[in-house]
Amino acid sequence: MTDTLTTLTAKDFTSNQEPKWCAGCGDHAVLQQLKSAMADLNLKTEEVVVVSGIGCSSRLPYYVATYGVHGIHGRALPVASGLKAARPELNVWVATGDGDALSIGGNHYIHTIRRNPDLNVILLNNEIYGLTKGQYSPTSKIGQRTVTSPNGLIDYPINTIALTLGAGGTFVARVTDRDGKFMREIFKRGARHRGTSLIEIYQNCPIFNDNAFSAFTDRERKADTTLYVEHGQPLVFGKESDKGIRLDGFKPVVVNLNDASVSKNDLWIHDEGDFNKANILSRFFDNPNASEDFPPRPFGIFYVEDRFTYEDALTAQVEKAQENGEGTLEALLAGNSTWTIK
Repeated sequence: MTDTLTTLTAKDFTSNQEPKWCAGCGDHAVLQQLKSAMADLNLKTEEVVVVSGIGCSSRLPYYVATYGVHGIHGRALPVASGLKAARPELNVWVATGDGDALSIGGNHYIHTIRRNPDLNVILLNNEIYGLTKGQYSPTSKIGQRTVTSPNGLIDYPINTIALTLGAGGTFVARVTDRDGKFMREIFKRGARHRGTSLIEIYQNCPIFNDNAFSAFTDRERKADTTLYVEHGQPLVFGKESDKGIRLDGFKPVVVNLNDASVSKNDLWIHDEGDFNKANILSRFFDNPNASEDFPPRPFGIFYVEDRFTYEDALTAQVEKAQENGEGTLEALLAGNSTWTIK
């Protein structure tokens, strides 16, 4: 373990295990930014635990020099929640994927979000099951052809941001694996949040779903297809920052800032604390491959809310129950309504 008086760097969070991900996989970039964020946060290796389930992204705990748990499919969140309840002083991260979190672990996902334990959840969404060689996942696009949807997918995809807001998320954000520094800053904001921080990462799988997010990462298209939201700032996008979003009632409308009748003062100002507007933003979700006329996809922090954490409430209950003594396990099992069968 490290000297607690030493300032650590990303290198100190690098384990002696060589990543086994494919060349060009977005997981490499996520790993590097996560290690850098941990160093920037002045965390100590012995204070951090990374928990995962099953999938390519779930190999991440092997590659950071912290404590780690490589669990079973879909169960990373309950394992992490239990750990946080027992050891609330630890800094707990969860590395999970779209299949692990939203399919096999979908029920756990919803209930973890609503309980709000102080976890940092990074959800690497590549819209495919990569580890098992290319089956469609809950976030795969309509019409996508995979080994399990040879005629094109007919399942409507899960909108991760909308699902998380609906489940009661208190920190909801989205980034791509191509925006390294931006991703690191969002990691740090999420880690400083008291409660469950959910950061969805659009992560390219170069083998089984290459260029799934090219509409938002391609240099020629990115400026017109992405919208980077910043608290207190108007929603502006476009190569020349010449487009904006204005609200017409509850309906978002794209406007041209070169139009003399429109100015930035008319635009929607992003407010991280506005739940209703966060929900509208989350619905900027049309399929960019299905139409040339789709809204820009938002990236950044959609919503933040201060709310009590699960472990704080649990600790308070335990302390209340122990005001008259800690009791015994035998007394707990016997309870107040037991009887003897003669």
